[in-house]
Amino acid sequence: MVEGLSGGGLGVLLLGLVIGMQHALEADHVAAVSSLAARQSSVRRIVTHGAVWGLGHTVTLMIVAGGALAFELAIDDTLSVWLELLVGLMLIGLGAHVVASLVRDRIHFHCHRHGNGTVHWHAHCHGGEDRPHDPRRHDHNHPNGLPIRTVLVGMMHGMAGSAALVILMATTVASVPLGLSYIFLFGIGSILGMAVLSAVIAVPLAWSARTLTWANGLLQGGIGLATTLLGCFVVLESLRGLAAA
Repeated sequence: MVEGLSGGGLGVLLLGLVIGMQHALEADHVAAVSSLAARQSSVRRIVTHGAVWGLGHTVTLMIVAGGALAFELAIDDTLSVWLELLVGLMLIGLGAHVVASLVRDRIHFHCHRHGNGTVHWHAHCHGGEDRPHDPRRHDHNHPNGLPIRTVLVGMMHGMAGSAALVILMATTVASVPLGLSYIFLFGIGSILGMAVLSAVIAVPLAWSARTLTWANGLLQGGIGLATTLLGCFVVLESLRGLAAA
């Protein structure tokens, strides 16, 4: 992406990749992706959610942080706090949705066999139903497109983190092309980091979905509650920041 890099320039880009991977493991990012993936029982789908979160995160960073760097703009501190407040509210909504869905929908899991012989497990609910259970209602289609909600959550996190990234680059990079390359690799690092983390999250979720439904319910409830509490903490900290501004 940047021609004629010196050893120092390559070191800066490598640093961006590593910091991006570490950045994906921040508590609010982990909570958001965990709550988005909590209702999934497929390892592939859970990892997809993590990678797609990273994609949305990277797109926003390239637009906001890259634009600020290219046009020598500053991201206002007050705006940054407002964005953090929105992230906190988003976390509360994500966590509350997981918990409310468990209570309302009476989630349970079924083994499902496709015509081509593929066997997998999937979540199923009968919330609000009074009629007897009909196994034929488990027939379903598998969405192949991007999980849009996960993309939007990643983009929101990218907006909230852009101000800190611009400040970091201001003390690290010496040119706009190098800065843009840094942002790009930072984003790639966040995609890789969240994909790996999602694979770790997928193990207990997928295992419990295939063995003990009650254990999966406890995991989902714990994820939802933890995400909600973290969102409340982020909101309180943001409000304190706004009051002090």
